[in-house]
Amino acid sequence: MKGTTTIGLVYSEGVILATEKRATMGYMIASKKAKKVYQVADRIGMTTAGGVGDAQQLARILTVECSLYQIRRSRSITVGAASTLLSNYLNQNRYFPYYVQLLVGGVDEHGPSVFSVDAMGGATKEEEIVSTGSGSPMAYGVLEDRFKSGMTEDEAIDLSIRGLKAAMKRDAGSGEGVHVVVITKDHYKELDEATLKKYLAQTPA
Repeated sequence: MKGTTTIGLVYSEGVILATEKRATMGYMIASKKAKKVYQVADRIGMTTAGGVGDAQQLARILTVECSLYQIRRSRSITVGAASTLLSNYLNQNRYFPYYVQLLVGGVDEHGPSVFSVDAMGGATKEEEIVSTGSGSPMAYGVLEDRFKSGMTEDEAIDLSIRGLKAAMKRDAGSGEGVHVVVITKDHYKELDEATLKKYLAQTPA
């Protein structure tokens, strides 16, 4: 349980990775613009919950490893392979663990997928929805109630933002706005502020 809310959602054409932007130090809001989604390969992203320094270091390591895989094998790494690589690295450091809970999601030759990776190196493939961090119980309440198979991109974005807003209402570790990434076989796209405002306006306050 960390002071964050992150969401991974698999829809018909791709994956949504969504987070809020608050970073806390105990009861103090340390940052209102914290980055919690990192692009680690062309069509793969990673969300972070936990220690900021640990998360940033792991994002750098995974980005380099994904690039090396591309160079050595002349093909892109799969989401599952990237998750396994990350879980192996975390497992090797379990006696001095990185304090993180990560989601790795994207689209590869097998289609869209999201994996949850914990601090001890456990990697689990999530079939539809997943949330991490202190706001995840509130987010899950919305996600479980409203998720349905075969959602469109618009529906998936709307649902991920609804989940974040529910968490931000009740969790002190979550807040300050949202960051949403859409990954399909054709693009890795971060939604701009104008687009986010449209979705935020159509969800309950």
